[in-house]
Amino acid sequence: MHSTNLLLEEPIRMASILEPSKTSFFPAMTKIVGTLGPKSRSVDTISACLKSGMSVARFDFSWGDAAYHQETLENLKLAIKATKKLCAVMLDTVGPELQVVNKRETPISLEENGTVVLTPHQGQEASSSLLPINFSGLAKVNTCLCLFYFFVRSNILCCSFNTVSEVKGDDVVCIIKNTATLAGSLFTLHCSQIHIDLPTLSDEDNDVIRKWGAPNKIDFLSLSYTRHAEDVRQAREFLSKLGDLSQTQIFAKIENVEGLNHFDEILAEADGIILSRGNLGIDLPPEKVFLFQKSALHKCNMAGKPAVVTRVVDSMTDNLRPTRAEATDVANAVLDGKLSTILVAFENLGYTCLPTVLQAEKVFNQDLYYKRTVKYVGEPMTHLESIASSAVRAAIKVKASVIICFTSSGRAARLIAKYRPNMPVLSVVIPRLKTNQLKWSFTGAFEARQSLIVRGLFPMLADPRHPAESTSATNESVLKVALDHGKASGVIKSHDRVVVCQKVGDSSVVKIIELDD
Repeated sequence: MHSTNLLLEEPIRMASILEPSKTSFFPAMTKIVGTLGPKSRSVDTISACLKSGMSVARFDFSWGDAAYHQETLENLKLAIKATKKLCAVMLDTVGPELQVVNKRETPISLEENGTVVLTPHQGQEASSSLLPINFSGLAKVNTCLCLFYFFVRSNILCCSFNTVSEVKGDDVVCIIKNTATLAGSLFTLHCSQIHIDLPTLSDEDNDVIRKWGAPNKIDFLSLSYTRHAEDVRQAREFLSKLGDLSQTQIFAKIENVEGLNHFDEILAEADGIILSRGNLGIDLPPEKVFLFQKSALHKCNMAGKPAVVTRVVDSMTDNLRPTRAEATDVANAVLDGKLSTILVAFENLGYTCLPTVLQAEKVFNQDLYYKRTVKYVGEPMTHLESIASSAVRAAIKVKASVIICFTSSGRAARLIAKYRPNMPVLSVVIPRLKTNQLKWSFTGAFEARQSLIVRGLFPMLADPRHPAESTSATNESVLKVALDHGKASGVIKSHDRVVVCQKVGDSSVVKIIELDD
């Protein structure tokens, strides 16, 4: 059984900080969503990403066509087979993003105190004096910050045009505030605190989801620039018409003040939240970003919904190691109990953020977090919430090595994860047989893969021929298979205690198993 972790609130010998960390099979609870791009799309590199902790692969359709991303996805499938590590797929839409297309791909130099014209006439060539934009309402914008996107790299603030000197019809003449060179084929223009009258799912987004997302049965849809709960509802209605994508989970990406103002209603409608700290840092004063992050993630935690934080270890797109500030940023978020999932751009596979995550998780005060969560939920609890919280409390009291949860929809396992147990949760998904009058099929694969984005959940897809409520110790028992998997993974050892949450008849029960040799 695992020993009690030292908490930061307790006295600690400073010299002990220098002691090397002990090698452990214990997996990191915090999950990593990795953006696959030009430098991270080969089979070997993706395999290294999977070994570094990536459990969800993000495909950003702001650049690249369907054929390009399909090739990357096929390489991901080969890497999964080679490493035997599961990985889910997330499609990230473009959304109502203002873009400047540089057809010639020649560098565009902008000089401080010079002027540049922003025009909606997209047939014109981009130059140092003219930038065509995909938005006809540009003349209503007062303040614009120009961001440069280069493939999967994090958005870099290159140049600001926050003084509009003149409006000529649909064109806006702006004074350039700083010298910059825009290189590449695609730039993104961010209009601070301005409503962009473009649909959240564009025709191009719908086409990509229909022709690429549906055939590949994507697990998650990242809905860029989500501004209202209605955006999520419309996206879900669209997915429901695409067969298997009716099970795809929608993660609302909060990127501007509109999303911030409607956060509570968006959270209630979405399956998860992505906080785009880069874009939020333009709409909000920098000193306000942390406040929104902590508040938003607290709401996500109490709702039991995954939250993904972006702009983590950005410097590693070029460097082998993160900055000390980046490592501290990750650790503090884990210690706050706020960080459940991080999104990184896998450009450089040097020192990953995983050691920092593991170190922070070891000193995370789970007991305090548990009490706060129970208090927030209040009484009376729902039946399933009561079972989930009881399973976590029992596991803490008996110092269990692992919690095993049998589930069909994944909801019970996600509720257990909501209480942040300090041991892994094996989510054993029991497939269900269904029919559409023409053919029979099993559900369960989506639910299993979607556990890969939830902190602390490690999914298994059970054999549908064996009932979840079996208490037999035979090799055919689902529980036996789950225990064997835990032993093979190194998280269960002889004489360990295991907490099992399963359904017996019409009742859900929590039981404690003590293993023999």
